[in-house]
Amino acid sequence: MIDNFAGKTAVLTGAGSGFGLECARIGARLGMNLVLVDVQQDALDAAAAEMQAAGAQVLACKVDVSSTPQMEQLAVDVAQRFGAPHLVFNNAGVGAGGLVWENSVKDWEWVLGVNLMGVVHGVRLFTPMMLEAARKDPQWRGHIVNTASMAGLLAPPNMGIYNVSKHAVVSLSETLYQDLSLVTDQVGASVLCPYFVATGINESQRNRPDGLAGDQPTQSQLIGQAMINKAVSAGKVTAAEVAQKVFDAVAANQFYIYSHPKAIGAVQTRMEDILQARNPTDPFADKPALGAQLRAALRAD
Repeated sequence: MIDNFAGKTAVLTGAGSGFGLECARIGARLGMNLVLVDVQQDALDAAAAEMQAAGAQVLACKVDVSSTPQMEQLAVDVAQRFGAPHLVFNNAGVGAGGLVWENSVKDWEWVLGVNLMGVVHGVRLFTPMMLEAARKDPQWRGHIVNTASMAGLLAPPNMGIYNVSKHAVVSLSETLYQDLSLVTDQVGASVLCPYFVATGINESQRNRPDGLAGDQPTQSQLIGQAMINKAVSAGKVTAAEVAQKVFDAVAANQFYIYSHPKAIGAVQTRMEDILQARNPTDPFADKPALGAQLRAALRAD
């Protein structure tokens, strides 16, 4: 959809680490104007300094993407500084796990606030700006990328709150793609569905607001955190490699973006479960020892 990124503007949430930071680095190399958005001030400052040193025009904004007023102010600031953005990467996200009935209301408010409402705000605020720019210039092109997860296409156990948030992002993104196709050929959409990649999301509790502080973690939540830590640290695909996939997809107008294409086999199994109305397949069918270990740990007194 965008064949030349030079001089274009990108809004990147979660820009202080992971995919957001790596996309900022690519954007800087390509000559883009960068709007860097993060809730962690020190990480945001470091990212802004790096991109400015690389020659990029930077607007750095400390924003909680779950906050309606803060996101609305961000949109105003972006419009005033750079005009309508060409690339919007609604990427900020947090992780939380445990048995789904053990998550507190504050857990739900935090995870859905960042993972879902952060994307909702990005879509509702920037899409009209992009469509208006497209109406004024037949050559103008824009693209919106929303970060979901393979957990948005599957339903792995002991991480239901995260699954719910990411399934919602997939649905929102698919609908956005269809809605955009009704009204324009100049603005596209993609959804990023990464598997286990070292991005820092397993350490997202560091940015949890005091007002939504969690309770003492349950056994299932501790087990879930340990499993995520292990899986993320063992990941062989880097955040930089995924960021390049994002830019390649934007250039090619590709909707689904996968970090681990081989993981799609599990999605196919889930689709077959649905089509055949059969009970959900054991997610540990190919790793029975891991499933037995998790069940034993959760059933222990």
